[in-house]
Amino acid sequence: MKAAAEGMRFQLARALSTVFWIGYFPVAPGTAASAVALLLYLLFPLFQQPSVLAAGVLLATLIGVWSGGIMEDAAGEDPSEVTVDEVAGQWLALLALPSGLMPALLAFVFFRLFDILKPGPVDLVQRLPGGWGIMMDDLLAGLLANLAVRALLFSATMLQLSLPV
Repeated sequence: MKAAAEGMRFQLARALSTVFWIGYFPVAPGTAASAVALLLYLLFPLFQQPSVLAAGVLLATLIGVWSGGIMEDAAGEDPSEVTVDEVAGQWLALLALPSGLMPALLAFVFFRLFDILKPGPVDLVQRLPGGWGIMMDDLLAGLLANLAVRALLFSATMLQLSLPV
């Protein structure tokens, strides 16, 4: 009975951590999961409300810490099929940005860059134990991507304001 419960627990963690098997996409599963998160944001306006998206980030983070830890125990450190972290990070990158396709695409590009390159602190936080390390590097990459998009949009606005009419 206990083995059956453990098996069901693992299967639930596997389904959730891989975002219902997106993590098994044959090429760049993290990018695939980020693209799905972006599509949900673009196709369902409810996701563009900051409170809804923030709740999604929180829920994905909690699920990821739990399920990512279970997957790490089974498959080793930060298994590539765990992609719920990309969903949480991508949604954080999109959180409270101006509406429109361009800010959303910039958030996607910056998030993937920060997640793949793992500059400084992004690399450091992934060393946290278990599901925390899996989730925190993507959340920090998402935060940095969000700030980068804001800085780029602000700079573009300032440049336009300073141009002669």
